[in-house]
Amino acid sequence: MDDEIHEECGVFGVYSQENRDVAHTVYYGLYALQHRGQESAGIAVAYADKITYYKGMGLVPDVFAGGNLEKLPEGDIAIGHVRYSTTGASQLLNAQPVVFTGKCGKMALAHNGNLTNTKQLRDEMIAQNAVFQTSIDSEVMAVFINSLSDGDIITGVKRACPKFKGSYALVIMTADKLIAVRDPYGIRPLCIGTTINDIIVASETCALDAVSANYLRDVKPGEIVVVDSEGIHSHFMDSIPEHSKMCIFEYVYFARHDSVLDGKSVYEARKEAGRLLAKHCPVEADLVSGVPDSGNVAARGYAEESGIPFVEALAKNRYVGRTFIQPDQRQRESSLNVKMNALRSNICGKRVIIIDDSIVRGTTMRKIVKMLRNAGASEVHIRVCSPIIKHPCHLGIDIQTYSQLIGAYKNEKQICESIGADSVRYLTVNQLIKTCKGANVGFCLGCFNGEYPYPLNGYEADKLKLE
Repeated sequence: MDDEIHEECGVFGVYSQENRDVAHTVYYGLYALQHRGQESAGIAVAYADKITYYKGMGLVPDVFAGGNLEKLPEGDIAIGHVRYSTTGASQLLNAQPVVFTGKCGKMALAHNGNLTNTKQLRDEMIAQNAVFQTSIDSEVMAVFINSLSDGDIITGVKRACPKFKGSYALVIMTADKLIAVRDPYGIRPLCIGTTINDIIVASETCALDAVSANYLRDVKPGEIVVVDSEGIHSHFMDSIPEHSKMCIFEYVYFARHDSVLDGKSVYEARKEAGRLLAKHCPVEADLVSGVPDSGNVAARGYAEESGIPFVEALAKNRYVGRTFIQPDQRQRESSLNVKMNALRSNICGKRVIIIDDSIVRGTTMRKIVKMLRNAGASEVHIRVCSPIIKHPCHLGIDIQTYSQLIGAYKNEKQICESIGADSVRYLTVNQLIKTCKGANVGFCLGCFNGEYPYPLNGYEADKLKLE
């Protein structure tokens, strides 16, 4: 277990007016969404009333190397998925898209998010003689939609979605339709783009840019977008909540900084976080730097607001991904030295401010502080672009228990002592919300204040806060 908050998943879909190599479009879209999941990847293609697919473990270019992408046929509809397992084991069986034949014929589904009532739904379907092949909630969603469809996929989606509790951004494909669905709270992002011949749906706008698509709009919370030969059609679920609850960590960490989510630039949100840290949590120092790569934008904002120069203090090995394999304990403990190194000539004898997006367990930040001191930094001050994470998440972030969180049982002063810094300061919840000013959604802040769109009781086994 490492000290990073892992992404949930990324989804991508294309509907083309011509029969062509749509799998290649999905490939480039998934490549742009690789930051959202690095465990597995898959693409499904609709052609001649059939659906075929290929999926595998690993990064997108590795999964589709060796001619695997070229083996997928030409078609007019395709969907794809990159996965990090928040539920279900990390194995090929659980890779997406989920593809099967049901009442609506051939069907494929890819899901970003996490349901809180998966077990209840699965047990209900098993009692009706359903058979499941995987341990993921995405298959449960696919089976429910199929069972309630009466042969019409739109009917199935409308009937099934009220039963799903939790976060979901879905792309669904039949032989003649592409469907995009966002949960009633809009917890996970989903957007629509267009080219001359294609309609694209994707988790983030950076994936639209990767395939030269023009951003059209975001899928609204509770919206079911259907794309077919007649164009784009919009349906809405019943009883959509008055206030949406977008996961604010999409802006803090998950999304790529060149994406725009629900009308707000991720880059500008992160830069504003740095500015607010400089304004509300100032400290005298010689330089400010970010933990690469997620902290760099905020560090530049801090530098601009404070007048303290931005100087790189940490160098990152670009060839070590977030899924770096650590075979034994000794290598796990030294893995940070492989991923990152201090720039001694930049920091020796200097008072250093380090900006990071969040602190989870504190183990990585403790090692970074030690690394900087060993390289000669005279002072190390930590500034964090989010509030203290005090509660686990059950809506698609891989922090499932209180025992994983240093902020669940330590305050700001105690965290500072634990990681060995000279000072540690966080943004407040209200300050974090200000960084997202201009977004046309509300936010889920459950990991900070324990207030979730869906209740935690009955889902999380380790609910007890550490004393």
